[in-house]
This record gives sequence, structure tokens and C-alpha cells, in this order.
Amino acid sequence: MRMSQLFSQTLREAPGATDVPSHQLLLRAGFIRPLAAGIFSYLPLAKRSMQKIEAIIREEMDGIGGQEITMPVIHPADIWQESGRWFKIGAEMGRFKDRADRDMVLAMTHEEIVSDLVRKEIRSYRQLPALVYQIQTKWRDEPRPRAGLIRVREFTMKDSYSLDADWEGLDKQYSAHYSAYFRIYSRCGLPVIAVKSDTGMMGGKEAHEFMYLTPIGEDTLMVNEESGYAANREVATIQKLIPAAEDALPLEKIATPDATTIDALATFLKIPSSRTAKAVFQVATIAEGSTQREQFVLAIVRGDMDVNEVKLANAVQAIALRPALPEEIAATGAVAGYGSPIGVKNALVVVDDLIPQSPNLVAGANEAGYHFTNVNYGRDFTADVTADIISAREGDTDPLMGKPLSAVRGVEVGNIFKLGTRYSDSLNCTFLDNDGKAQPVVMGSYGIGVGRLLACVAEEHHDDKGLMWPISVAPYAVHLLVLPDAATTSQAEQLYSDLRHAGVEVLYDDRDARLGVKFNDADLIGMPLRLTLTKKSLENGGVELKRRDRDEATIVTLDSAVSTIQQHIADLWAELKQTVRDNVRL
Repeated sequence: MRMSQLFSQTLREAPGATDVPSHQLLLRAGFIRPLAAGIFSYLPLAKRSMQKIEAIIREEMDGIGGQEITMPVIHPADIWQESGRWFKIGAEMGRFKDRADRDMVLAMTHEEIVSDLVRKEIRSYRQLPALVYQIQTKWRDEPRPRAGLIRVREFTMKDSYSLDADWEGLDKQYSAHYSAYFRIYSRCGLPVIAVKSDTGMMGGKEAHEFMYLTPIGEDTLMVNEESGYAANREVATIQKLIPAAEDALPLEKIATPDATTIDALATFLKIPSSRTAKAVFQVATIAEGSTQREQFVLAIVRGDMDVNEVKLANAVQAIALRPALPEEIAATGAVAGYGSPIGVKNALVVVDDLIPQSPNLVAGANEAGYHFTNVNYGRDFTADVTADIISAREGDTDPLMGKPLSAVRGVEVGNIFKLGTRYSDSLNCTFLDNDGKAQPVVMGSYGIGVGRLLACVAEEHHDDKGLMWPISVAPYAVHLLVLPDAATTSQAEQLYSDLRHAGVEVLYDDRDARLGVKFNDADLIGMPLRLTLTKKSLENGGVELKRRDRDEATIVTLDSAVSTIQQHIADLWAELKQTVRDNVRL
């Protein structure tokens, strides 16, 4: 490709508010252009890189038995209503009406649609196991798109769906995806870790996320390398130290003026915060069939711990949580800053599973300026739900070996879910087993965001001059620069032709521009190899060759330039292959 004909241009500075390097560089290098918040056009350079990522994904999906299909982007709402998710997903779902006034959905994922195919196509156990996948456009109306391609509203996703006769089959396909995902990311030059995660709106039994560790990530992960424990904070569990048993002491109300926080209370009473109970007031939205209702939730954790809202939502089967308003708190008989379950009404009381084992706590008296001492679960209050609802923190000990956890930030670049029969049951996806009995198809769902993966590769591979693409996803392997004059132009044209005939992908900067401008653009765009042909290089014996990731440059003869370039490309592939994580087991 000649840069004089390339349908994009480089920019000196990134326009608008760009807060992460990948966003800035992809804009400046002419890979992407914004249309609206979270909506981008992918220009030729980006399209070539994404096609290479997609080719890697296809090879790995085909390698574990996948068959590629394409499902519609527009869905009739009734199938989402049939699964129940129409009523559980909020404003992030793109809803509209067609000309016949029928409710329609812009695809945010395709579990319902593949289930519709399954109930039409799968009849017998002889058709299982099966694996289908697609690389398709999705829409999710994110409230706060950010970081360029990392959080968008319209995106391209590889989503695959495994179909099995039993859970053992699902376990095998889930494990196959787990390993394939590590190969995909390492072939793209991106280091990732896998962490346990919340199943969220997908539902099902188990889920893992594949995380690229970076300070720009929105997710907090709790990890310990020694034990191998890794989980999203949303679901991370810890070893909880059980307090020593004590006899229950008499309940006593005491004055605690201005002690509206746990820290103030502990300081006033000269006790550790672990001897207190913290009350958190929330309102849960709970779906019941085609309707929704709100439920006041009073969550209790020990004062030295914090409520994890994802765990709390899962404990009460809520589709959303929000902080309770002052008038909602007052309506239950509770008092903010002095709250507890004692004496409240019309509240769903949820306690962390450590609370029943923590004797003689200090808790609010639901009266301004007063707390109770010696509060004991079972005698003074009980819960409607008891569950692990606390957030893991740095320094807490992991549940495997009791090792201290570290908190790191990450960007989710893929996820896998054991859906089980969640959609088979709601959409009647059954097959006849060997005995002729109808059984539900056991399903799994697996996703990779292609654009987000591209952005994370750019985030991982850049310096202060620009992008530094791995050979596997670089738009072109070679960037050929020439300072035009009568002698060099003809030599450059011949070299460009020879490289192309040898099967080398070349971006040829044939523009009438200063060499300094071309050097800057070459560094910005970030092809793995750069060839520079000038009058000076010819006088020195040929063409200058430089790797983007190295400082030194060498002169190679024009006669050997093609073979030398081919060897350098082979070396780049060999270096990348050494980093590929093959045979990773779940």
C-alpha cells in the first residue's frame, strides 16, 4: 500500500479528551476516528490489524471444533421476553420498534438467538457435542464510554456457544476454550491472567474473565501468585478469622453523641472496629416475571469490613441496587448513622456469614446519638439472608493457602461462562437421549471483544514515539521510506515491487514529504520493520534496516534486502512463538 493513497492521515496531537495511550495513539496514527461517544470508524490500518486478530481467533476456534455461523444483529423482543432478560436488563439494552410497532432489540449478546437455533436444529444426542461461533457486531449502551476502544457502545465480538448432552461435556468444552483463549492472547502479543468472575446478566454456574493487567483497567482483581488464587473483587473470597467464643452479655443502650461513622464510634468507645456492626441501606430492584418491584435491603457486615454490592445483589437476586433515600430509611424505623436491624420493619435483612459468629458487637440503636452494646445474632435480631457479602481487600488472605492478596487493576479482554441449562430451560432447548427421553441441552458461552483486544495490544506495545505492533497483528510487516529523487525513487519502486512479489506486506511511504516527517510517522504507526532508502544509504551500500523495537540500524544491500527482510520477519515470528502459552489447563 502506498501512503499517498492511504485513506487516513496521521495527526500531530490526539483530538479531544483522550485519557489513555492506546486511544491517543490509535487516533494519531490514523487507525480509528470517532463518530459519537463510544462509536468509532475503523480505518484501513485498524481493519487490517483486526482482520489478523480475527484470523487468529478463527484458527483457534476451528482448532477446538468450532463451526462459524452468523446470527442477526436485530432481534424480536419476544425471544428476550421468553428468556426473561428483557425484564432484567436496563438502559444498556438497545430497544426500538419496527414499522409494525413490534418491540425489537439491538444485539448485545446472542444467547437467546443461538438457543432458538438449538431448539430448531438439535433433535438427538447424536448431534452433540457441538460448538458454533460468530464474529459479529454488538450494541451495548454504556453510560460512560471511555478509553477509546476499551469501553465502547458498538463493538465487534467473537462469541461462541458450546452445546452438550451433560455437564461433563460442558466442562470439557469450557476447558478447551480456557486453553484456546490463552493461545489467542499470546499469539496477539498480549499477556493476560484468568480470574474467577461474576456470572452477571449471563447467568449460569461458573465464569472466568481474561484480564490484561494495566493501571488503566476498571476492574480490581485480587491475586496471589504463590497460591495461584485470582478473582475479580466482585466475587473474591477470603479466609475470615472467626472470633473467639464469648458468653452473650446483656443488651445495653449507651449514648454515643456524633458517632455516625464506624471510625468515630470505635474511637469514642476505644474498641477495634471489628467489635462493631456496620449497617448499609440499599434498595434492590427485583424482577418477578414481567414485572419489577423495589425492596428495601438492610445489609450488616462487621465494622472492619465493607459491603460488596455485587455479592449483595446476588444474595437477594436483585437486577440492580441503589443507595436508599433518607425518607426510605426513615420509613423502616432505621436512623442513618445509628442503624441496625433491631426494631426495623419492612426491610430485607441480609447479614454477612461472619456476623452470626461475632459475639457482643456494638450496633446502632436506631435512635440518633445512641448505640447498643452486646448485640448478638439470634437473640437480638435475625436475618432473612445470610451470605458472604464482604469485599476482599489488599492484605486479606486468600481461601486456598491463606496467603496475602494483592489488588491489581485490569481490563477484561474476554470471558467464558458455564450457562448450563439456564437458557435451555427457559427456551425449551431439548434433545432426545439414548433412551428417547427429552433432556435439556447443556450450554456454555464464550466472548472476546476484538476492538478492545486491539486497543490492549496497543496499550501494551508502544513507547513515547508511537505504536510498536507485534508481527502477528501489525497492519504491515515493513514500512518502506524513501526520500524521492531521480536515483532513489526508481530503486525504491523496484524494492517495493520485489518485496510484494515475495509475499511481504509493505506500507510504502511515497509521499512528497521531508524525511523527518516520514520517520516520525513510521514510529507513530509502528510497523515491526522499517526500510529507509536515501541517497546517503545508497552511498553506504544499500538500504537502511531498523526494527521498531530496537535503536540500532544496519545497511543491507539491495540485492539481499528481500531475503534479509524475510529472515527478520521469520525471527519476529519465532520470538513471538516463544511467548505463546500453549496447553494451559483450567
